[in-house]
Amino acid sequence: MNPVARPKGAYRKWLRNATRLARIHPPPSTGTPTEWRPRDRIEPRRMRNVEETVKSPTAGLPLVSVSAARGTVGETAPRLFGTDGIRGVVGSLYVPSFLADIGAAYATWLGPPGTVLLARDFRTSSPGMAQILGGTMQMLGFDVVVLGPMPTPCLQFNVREGGARGGLMVTASHNPPEFNGIKFCGPNGLEIPPEAERKIEEIVHHREFLHPTWERAGTIREDPGAIPRYLSSIRANLDGELIARRRPHVVLDPGNGTSAVTSPLLLRQLGCRLTTLNSNPDGTFPGRPSEPTEQNLTDLRRVVPLIGAALGVAHDGDSDRITFIDEKGGFISGDIMLGLFARYMLEKHPGGTVVTSITSSTLVRDVVEKAGGKFVATRSGSLPVAVGVEEHNAVFGGEENGHCYWPKHQNAPDGPMASGVMLELLAASGRPLSELVAEMPAYRLLKRNVPVGPEQLKSTLEHVRKSLGGEADRIETIDGVKAYYPDGWVLVRPSGTEPLFRVFAESRTAEGVQRLSDRGVAVVLEFTGRGPGKAS
Repeated sequence: MNPVARPKGAYRKWLRNATRLARIHPPPSTGTPTEWRPRDRIEPRRMRNVEETVKSPTAGLPLVSVSAARGTVGETAPRLFGTDGIRGVVGSLYVPSFLADIGAAYATWLGPPGTVLLARDFRTSSPGMAQILGGTMQMLGFDVVVLGPMPTPCLQFNVREGGARGGLMVTASHNPPEFNGIKFCGPNGLEIPPEAERKIEEIVHHREFLHPTWERAGTIREDPGAIPRYLSSIRANLDGELIARRRPHVVLDPGNGTSAVTSPLLLRQLGCRLTTLNSNPDGTFPGRPSEPTEQNLTDLRRVVPLIGAALGVAHDGDSDRITFIDEKGGFISGDIMLGLFARYMLEKHPGGTVVTSITSSTLVRDVVEKAGGKFVATRSGSLPVAVGVEEHNAVFGGEENGHCYWPKHQNAPDGPMASGVMLELLAASGRPLSELVAEMPAYRLLKRNVPVGPEQLKSTLEHVRKSLGGEADRIETIDGVKAYYPDGWVLVRPSGTEPLFRVFAESRTAEGVQRLSDRGVAVVLEFTGRGPGKAS
């Protein structure tokens, strides 16, 4: 007899019991599962919907506490979230059990039922991470729509357009390949607010997850239409005919990241002549480091003038950031890019509002005010800028790190959309990018980091506020301390992801920016008791 075969008598007894139980406990009649469909019209919802989701109840749903690793009642949950989601090294922070906990905590916070969209980048660990998250959400009652590899803004657009409850993007953005992460979206496609992050951290810490039951399990399906819908919206918000008449030659460098599945198609649809670098998706990033900094784009800067192209475009790993190279191979800083976009959008929408973060250059304010627009500064970070764009009905928003917000398309950082607007801007002006850059106000910006122990961050910030407040013309404290002097400003703010202070300084002269930067570093070091020269 086969040693693993079930004995006849026992099998009959098992079958009889199973049949009897099926008669006593028939499966519930659930009907046809509701299919997720994108709305015919794009109707952006107000930001309050994101805030309301924080209060989503799970009343009536069973919770399960795994007491073996449960945190003490009243104990503060350790921070998991950084500036943009949860990031860490695969094999250290990110192991399968942690992923299941995060998926269960997100599901518990949202409260089933509903639809959640799931996408990822091309990092080697992303397929497995996405499967664990999706499976966990499905078991806890959500209908999971798997979108596959795509840019983060593509996921965000589809969350908002389709009326989904939320979305998860598996990506570590521009971090090195050993890292991975998860970005969490609310119903508007924007990142979830800080109070929601704290709630998820508490759920993980105290291990109070929803309990899966077979009758409440959701579904999992794929949706191949997400990228076409996204690209269609970008084209609908551009003057495609104007761009196509110019037939610009563009060199695109996706950096082996997610824009490789969207941007080549988009640029060809807009009538561009296209040359690509590093356009093969590869999560080890063999072509260049994922962050599109000046030092990482030497090949793109060399190729653009070599072949006579009009523009170079580079993205980070998940394509929410963008960097441009002019026709001469010049690197365009994030602040100059914001100035160009702000001026162009105010030409199209006179008197409009432009929103940027407090870390951005005075250049942006100068351009906006000269163009007759209204300037608004917010805390740094994607969500504060998006909220500012929403509240002030802005025509454009941006950050100096390469994030650009296009509210007519979607109010989230969108690199591919920014590439289309730059092409429209160049076509409308009929001039090379280097000439437009030369018209921007000239400022010098210096950024440095000062390590500080986590326990000293709060007290050091208070010392900075008192010290700079007593000597500067005025200070702003919406995000750290920004002190204004006759020849420029210095901003000292704690990092959202590391135990350090970031010091930004700006002036019109090299001497001025160095002096202001040194003052910002010194005011931190004098409180922490360390001598000068400990900043980077």
